[in-house]
Amino acid sequence: MAGKFELKKSKSGQFMFHLKAGNNQIVLTSEQYRDKAGALNGIESVKMNSGNDANFEIKTAKNGQPFFVLKSPNKQVVGSSEMYSSVSSLKGGIVSVKTNAKKARLVDLSA
Repeated sequence: MAGKFELKKSKSGQFMFHLKAGNNQIVLTSEQYRDKAGALNGIESVKMNSGNDANFEIKTAKNGQPFFVLKSPNKQVVGSSEMYSSVSSLKGGIVSVKTNAKKARLVDLSA
């Protein structure tokens, strides 16, 4: 089963998306966007930039758990991962984003 982008509207009226793998697990969560067009541009940015390893940055949360962010070429964060229990599982998350993003379909739940 292929991955999908789920576009949602928050209670505050802003838009965001999740990239889900074929098993329906969230592998990337976007920032909040003021409008739907911004969120759709964010999805396109994930599709374009997820193929380049240099756009992934591994970080460590205050609690010591690793996570990653995906950045556009201008160094703006377009999505963040969940917290992982190990760097090896984090690397599996990056592979999942790289595998799923380019061909993921859009499911618009924002209406």
